[in-house]
Amino acid sequence: MDSIGFTVRYGRQLVRIGGPVMETGTKLVGHDSQGAIECTLVIDEETGQPAYEFTRDIDRGTELTFQCDFRETETTVQSCYLDNRLGVWNALRLCETLENGIVVFSCWEEHGGGSVAYLAKHIYETYGVRQALISDITWVTEGVHPGQGVAISLRDSLIPRRSYVERIRRIAEAAGIPHQLEVEGSGGSDAKELQHGAQPWDWCFIGAPEDNVHSPDEIVDKRDIASMLALYQELMRRL
Repeated sequence: MDSIGFTVRYGRQLVRIGGPVMETGTKLVGHDSQGAIECTLVIDEETGQPAYEFTRDIDRGTELTFQCDFRETETTVQSCYLDNRLGVWNALRLCETLENGIVVFSCWEEHGGGSVAYLAKHIYETYGVRQALISDITWVTEGVHPGQGVAISLRDSLIPRRSYVERIRRIAEAAGIPHQLEVEGSGGSDAKELQHGAQPWDWCFIGAPEDNVHSPDEIVDKRDIASMLALYQELMRRL
């Protein structure tokens, strides 16, 4: 549910929230005590410091996000914040068929986490659940390609328990759902709160790959979205 973007500082300076792509001319939107905001991002060529251009000063502490320009073709969807709007969409669609399981919508992952830690504790202590799937969006890389299926992440900066991931791989293969295997040495998700917590959670990141990451032009192949939902439906029946 997180949105990367910017916080208004002083003297029209901006401070990043998460890791947004910064290009001069990008349209930003927000709202402060004086009303709606539609301003322009400007990057200082010497310092790389982000700032805004607007007809007035914006209240300090105001959050600014990319202006949305949603585009759809027969094969793709494109917009800002598909990461992780598509993860939320996937979870909501999963609710249509889910019989046993818990759907969690978490916040604050882009600036340090927080909500997953206490939600994981509550879920584990109340229901005894200790298996998790991270419904998030990953990146197109040299080894993960658009249109070839949802990515099952074998690792990023963290390493999930191999027996759990292998079980997921076997279920995906038996169901004939198109999927790819991702191996990265950096990056992360809300899984870090599960990995570092006191409860013995198993987790696996499973998500469609997108290109133009953290920009106003994120793009995802519809075939990968379809395989993501199909795999989640199958896993929530089989795990």
